[in-house]
Amino acid sequence: MDNKKKNQWNSIYLLMLFVPLFWGGSFSTAEHVVTEIPSLVAATIRFALAGIILMIYVTIKSEWNINVLKKRWKGLLLVSLTGIFGYNAFFFLGLNYTSAINGSLIIATMPVFVTLGAVLFLRETWSSKIGISLVLSLIGVIIVITKGSLDTFLSLSFNKGDLLFIAALTCGVLYSLVGKAVMIDVSPLFATTIMTLIGSIFLAISSFFEGGWETVPSLSLQGWLEMFYMVVCGTLIGYIIFNKGVEQIGASKTSIYLNLTPIVTTLFSVMLYSSTITWKQILGMIMVLMGVYIATSKSVSKSKVFVKQRTNRRV
Repeated sequence: MDNKKKNQWNSIYLLMLFVPLFWGGSFSTAEHVVTEIPSLVAATIRFALAGIILMIYVTIKSEWNINVLKKRWKGLLLVSLTGIFGYNAFFFLGLNYTSAINGSLIIATMPVFVTLGAVLFLRETWSSKIGISLVLSLIGVIIVITKGSLDTFLSLSFNKGDLLFIAALTCGVLYSLVGKAVMIDVSPLFATTIMTLIGSIFLAISSFFEGGWETVPSLSLQGWLEMFYMVVCGTLIGYIIFNKGVEQIGASKTSIYLNLTPIVTTLFSVMLYSSTITWKQILGMIMVLMGVYIATSKSVSKSKVFVKQRTNRRV
């Protein structure tokens, strides 16, 4: 493996750290935005603006690939409906009926199901290292979300809102697994562009049933700044890197990074919204970081083999 390919392989692990950073920040900022405008309206604005920006950029760069679009339109449509529309619609609707803690705990299981699906359907390799990292990270996430309170965890009650979060979880898992197959011959930039455009259309349709578009002009300056962050960082950069990660290192390892999202959300809440943090949460964060490190650490020889296999498949 030449140095260029080796550097590309190693750089994706560093780039993937930005995904939970940006998505965790987007979760915190979205919590404030939806206090001013309805959730589906906010989601529509976020992804519509991102889609328009991406469409302009792809047009300027002349990267529209109609042949690939014709060949992969079914897969692109599915990841759009699951990763953009379904996940966001079910997630925000679920918050209307259940607590953020319940929803976060349900979504926290996503890396487990993505990894199992990748092993069963995508023939990704299972190892004890991945198993240990999943367990360690999941326990750490639960500690962070519940603030280390056993009483909070045991007193949780479940309702129809939790079913909506399970639907969001299903969409997220399908998006991660199908995305692996779609990314075989579709660039992450092009795939993200199509996803955001199609997803925003369906979000817009659903938002008209929810109503509340008349509140958009009254959105505060803070709200627009938070929306700008979600568009640029949470969507434009975050989804492109995530799709690139699925393409290069697989769905299972990419999903492990999602366990870092609650950590970032908690830290953002502490820094921006004066929330408190306990030593138990810090312990949970350390466990998550250890789990991610265990899952993504690898020997150079294994990297060489994997990259060589990918290269041979593309020749």
